[in-house]
Amino acid sequence: MFLEKNIDVLGIGNAIIDVIANADDAFLENHNLNKGSMTLVDETISKNIYAEMKNKVQMSGGSAANTIFGLSELGCKSAFIGKRSDDELGNIFHSDLVNSNIIFTTSPLDTGEPSARCLILVTSDAERTMATFLGSSSKLTLKDINEEQIASSKIVYLEGYLFDPPEAQEAFQKAAEYARAHNAKVAFTLSDAFCVERHRKKMKYFIENHVDILFSNEGEIKSLYETDVLGDAYTFLKDVVEVGVVTQGYKGAAIIEKTTIHKIEAFSTNVLDTTGAGDFFAAGFLAGLSKNLDLIKAGVLGAACSSEIISHYGGRPEKNLKEYIKNKAGLIL
Repeated sequence: MFLEKNIDVLGIGNAIIDVIANADDAFLENHNLNKGSMTLVDETISKNIYAEMKNKVQMSGGSAANTIFGLSELGCKSAFIGKRSDDELGNIFHSDLVNSNIIFTTSPLDTGEPSARCLILVTSDAERTMATFLGSSSKLTLKDINEEQIASSKIVYLEGYLFDPPEAQEAFQKAAEYARAHNAKVAFTLSDAFCVERHRKKMKYFIENHVDILFSNEGEIKSLYETDVLGDAYTFLKDVVEVGVVTQGYKGAAIIEKTTIHKIEAFSTNVLDTTGAGDFFAAGFLAGLSKNLDLIKAGVLGAACSSEIISHYGGRPEKNLKEYIKNKAGLIL
């Protein structure tokens, strides 16, 4: 299926710098943030929250970019399409990906709008709440979609957070059309239940017509199909995509096929911060698929990668991922 393709996974998403700090519930309430979810904010609000964050840690991030970084760490050839500005944060983001052997050639925005940043507030229960200023990352357009890179890719991975700007939806549509024309699989992550609520109808249409592999967590898939019963969501999902992946925190994950549901157990881990948990589950799972592992082994690989990320603060691994999954799950890539 993947003959003559030299990119394992191409990600399309927000080019964002993550800013991480501890916070309490009162801090979230003072800034009208929904705990455990992502809230879009303007530049002024972002600056105000940023100024009040204590002991900040800054690193390049973004959901799809985290996944692509994880794939690179697992030895996969990866590429990324995302919009940044030619400013300090944008250049940090670009350098981080390029220095990680990730193909990133998207032209920066030149209108003066600042690069995006995601303020991640981690409460004592390890839950993360995000306030995101999209900045130039929301300016992705059809012109940025590289057909040649998509043609060279086994899998094209799309980030649901980028569904907010209409221009980015058009870019996703074009990317999916290129993927279909060049025999690449399309993977899509729902990203956030509030994002699903904002775009449910359009997301469902996009998934039904363009997506082969869908990633979500329990809350997101229930929101998509407007049900409180997880089993009902699985029933809807299996008739729509080839493979559905639903993560459930400490309860593990479910891999849904047309006729089978595979249960993936979570690895025992001391959870400090859930930032990037879903992103790195996707990284492990997609790495497994690109290396022709079966769905169960790909799921175990995803669970192992996720367990590393949630054991420390931040959305990037602290340990060598290939060695970690070898020791944790007995899997060798």
